[in-house]
Amino acid sequence: MPTVHRHPQTRRAFLRGTGAVVALPFLEQLLPAATPAGAGKPPLRFGIFTVTGGTVLESWKPKDVGPLGKLPSILRPLEFAKNDMLVLSGLSHHGRSEGLNAHEHCALMHLTGSEVVKKVDGKMISAPSVDQVAARAVGDQTFLPSLEMGLSNQETKYSFRAADAPLPYEGNPRLVFERMFRGRTPVVPNWQNRAKPSRSTSRVGTGKPNLDRSVLDLVREEANDLRRDLGAGDRQRLEQYLEGVRSIERRIEFIEHRQRQEAADAKNPGPSKLVQPSGLPKENVPIWQITNPVHRDPEYHESYTRLMCDLMVLAFQTDTTRVATFACGSDEASFPGVVTVGYETHCHTLEHQGNAGRVEDADPISREALRQIHAWYTRLFAEMVRTMKGIDEGGSSLLDNSMLLYTSYMADGGHGTQDYPAVLVGKAAGTLQTGRHLAFAAKTPVSNLYSEVLDRIGAKHAKFGENLTSRHRQYGGKLPGLV
Repeated sequence: MPTVHRHPQTRRAFLRGTGAVVALPFLEQLLPAATPAGAGKPPLRFGIFTVTGGTVLESWKPKDVGPLGKLPSILRPLEFAKNDMLVLSGLSHHGRSEGLNAHEHCALMHLTGSEVVKKVDGKMISAPSVDQVAARAVGDQTFLPSLEMGLSNQETKYSFRAADAPLPYEGNPRLVFERMFRGRTPVVPNWQNRAKPSRSTSRVGTGKPNLDRSVLDLVREEANDLRRDLGAGDRQRLEQYLEGVRSIERRIEFIEHRQRQEAADAKNPGPSKLVQPSGLPKENVPIWQITNPVHRDPEYHESYTRLMCDLMVLAFQTDTTRVATFACGSDEASFPGVVTVGYETHCHTLEHQGNAGRVEDADPISREALRQIHAWYTRLFAEMVRTMKGIDEGGSSLLDNSMLLYTSYMADGGHGTQDYPAVLVGKAAGTLQTGRHLAFAAKTPVSNLYSEVLDRIGAKHAKFGENLTSRHRQYGGKLPGLV
């Protein structure tokens, strides 16, 4: 058994250092921030607007490949933005599942492209999702690495930080807003000014010593004193501890720098006006009072969706985050007034009645009802697109500097996984040639699309999901012709 070296004062010194870190729980809220890499250029944002129930493919997919003409009925609300969008067809998921129902199977593959999704001892297992891999690449440059909001449940888990770590979606718009701006005032970034050289970021500009950093320096110095007397195992643990200290130091430096940037922006903001959300719920309203009406009342459902969209726009406009996912709608929602045919308005029922192995075998009235529901979703998504298109970031719009993926967690309401609805809106800072319908080989993995998205956000992944391993793999794991 190896000899364990002990320092006579290690416990007191180490506990004193550990206590200093334990005494700083508020630092968990100080997420990193930084100046954008491009001089004077706004950063690229990645947003996902995902609806339930798939789509009605014949009313979604353009008949012709190439330049977009008149859009199909479900996408027609986006007619004003067709030169800013790419319709992608032929994409599919092929992963297998173990111990999951059909909705769980589709949901766990949705943003992960995982080869295997399963449930182990009641716990959902998938793979890191495209939004979270993107957040790892750019999340240290914003207050929040990513934002997940909307109506998700025990079956519909989309975002995974790791294979066994699904992320919850916040359904309360007030809590989303408070998470974004607790201790901050929303301000429009002036990207030109932010690109100019700034003074040292090592201290907050108050002339006072930074007590947080002084404590951290003390912790590091005292921990370093221990290294020479520790065994190999303890040295490894100490290194992990010190890396945690360094991580806190970096967070503090980022937050100080960002505070100065936003103070300057408040005096000389960017050219656009803030998109301020209205109708936030009052404080301490139970979540069921906020979300339950969404399932019963399309008018409330519509206002709720608009509010969440405004929050996503505000998050991007203020550079609070550059990665956001909105889980829109619910399979359990009813759509009286939106659905104008037949007698059934319950979405889940319509999904099953309006889908079959062959379209001609589906109930045509239910299928028309589904078409109306998905055109309704598109109209709300289009309102967000129009807002972003009108936000000037200094010669380019917020939409120009974004990639918005409009999609669903199922290809169709019959739990289909072939030919997923996928539209990319926004020019992705000039890295997408928009205004076209691109039809890829049948069964091309959706993971190919996610790999392309990650390349543009700066998280280059040769392999993502099943893009290189599926028996239906195509195009070297990428999608040709996006540029």
